[in-house]
Amino acid sequence: MTDQATAYAGPIPAQYDDKLRPMFFEPYARDIVSRMPSTATRVLEVAAGTGIVSRALLRALPPTASLMVTDLQPGMLDVAAAAIGNDPRVEIRQADALSLPFGDAQFVVVCQFGVMLFSDKIAGLREIRRVLTPGGAFLMNTWGSLEDNPVAGSAHEEMARAFPDAPPQFLSIPFGLHDAGVITGFLHHAGFSYVQSAVVECTAESRSAHAAAMGVLCGTPLFTQLQQRGVDDPRRLVDVVAARLAREGGFAPMRLPMKALVFTAQ
Repeated sequence: MTDQATAYAGPIPAQYDDKLRPMFFEPYARDIVSRMPSTATRVLEVAAGTGIVSRALLRALPPTASLMVTDLQPGMLDVAAAAIGNDPRVEIRQADALSLPFGDAQFVVVCQFGVMLFSDKIAGLREIRRVLTPGGAFLMNTWGSLEDNPVAGSAHEEMARAFPDAPPQFLSIPFGLHDAGVITGFLHHAGFSYVQSAVVECTAESRSAHAAAMGVLCGTPLFTQLQQRGVDDPRRLVDVVAARLAREGGFAPMRLPMKALVFTAQ
């Protein structure tokens, strides 16, 4: 499903969960969980990362429910397992979204900010459709554009200035699938007959501009792309991005707008 360009390994998962979770992912986790059908009792999370939606789901699901937490990246699941603890409702399992190791028609499915990283989006969505329980819902979200998400957009622009001959492009992947019509077409092509979408605007709030910059540069595969360009110590680049974010959104805390699309499909 992924390669080194989109791998969350080494020190990346810990930075991701510490710095990006509260800023980027928790607001949208609350939103997507609020859309979960009240009748959902067997839930599969695909591309769960460090289990941010998982934790929100466990606060909402009844004691009799079950939650299967999956991701391709072992390092992300290690963080998820430590955060979730020994909740008896949960099973955590490494799984490729393009070849889910489950039988047909078993789950309500949720996928937060994962589809953009699928190497074959139609194949992944077909797998999700296959395991979806009859009449069940699939909930997913995708980021808006870099322009609509200035924390990531500013970091992307600063990296282009720092490496004009070979700018690192990772951030264009998660923020590159933001056309609701295109995504709806993918879902229909994968076999979903009903698709509803909405734009959700939130505030990206970090404890500081420096923490936000650290999260984006060191808590994503952008970190690997910097290493490939000879950057062993990213502190100077973090400072450059942090200074810009402080100008645009404040020093501590830092607040800037963000935008995503959320989809409900059946």
